[in-house]
Amino acid sequence: MTDTPNIGIERNGAVATLWMDRPERHNAFDEHLIDAIDRGLQALGADDAARVVVLAGRGRSFSAGADLDWMRRAADYDVARNRDEAEALARMLRRLAELPKPTIARVHGAAIGGGLGLVAACDIAVASDKAVFATSEVKFGLIPATIGPYVLRAIGPRQAARYFLTAELIQPAKAYEIGLVHEVVADDALDAAIDTLVQALAQGGPTAQAESKRLIRDLDGQTIGDALIADTAARIAGIRATDEARERLDAFLSTRRAKDAR
Repeated sequence: MTDTPNIGIERNGAVATLWMDRPERHNAFDEHLIDAIDRGLQALGADDAARVVVLAGRGRSFSAGADLDWMRRAADYDVARNRDEAEALARMLRRLAELPKPTIARVHGAAIGGGLGLVAACDIAVASDKAVFATSEVKFGLIPATIGPYVLRAIGPRQAARYFLTAELIQPAKAYEIGLVHEVVADDALDAAIDTLVQALAQGGPTAQAESKRLIRDLDGQTIGDALIADTAARIAGIRATDEARERLDAFLSTRRAKDAR
């Protein structure tokens, strides 16, 4: 376990769990937590030993959104400073979404506002049946702007219209129904469900997984045409020539275990 102010990083073999560590504040965001998460993700993204990153929260909640004291301070900031802090949050969410390795949100308790944004920015989300979600910003006269791209990607504009405008609570079954989370499990089965996913993810090639994430981002919303067909053909041709692909294909064809499999 490596702890720094606001976060802790726990390692278990190829799995790194980044724990948000403000339990007394339900892991609510302020400028310090945002910076700590961003730095933690940057370090894990560059760490070849970390094959899977799990994002989790200590205490009773995953993350309850913006810290109220931070919101009070921000009300007195000028537009430039508010923009700077919003951009810091936006950069952190983008780093999470584009991390070159699989990410899993371990969701328990409240995932509100920016906390819901973290869930949507992860590749996979598993929630306790006691979790609760909301995009609560309009209640405070705000909008879910920085989390918006990731929430829309997860649930689509039609569902986002309802929940952005009503700010109503989203129960776990509804979160699963609209695509915000991939699985809902009993609270005491949360870690077992994540372990099952981790075992599956550990079988994939790390370069192939990173390029698969890039592929999803680049294909989303594209029209199928000659340029897209040429691009996808070039991608598969390029990946076939990598050492990782050669090793894994050889291992599969000879029924042996790939050298980089965990």
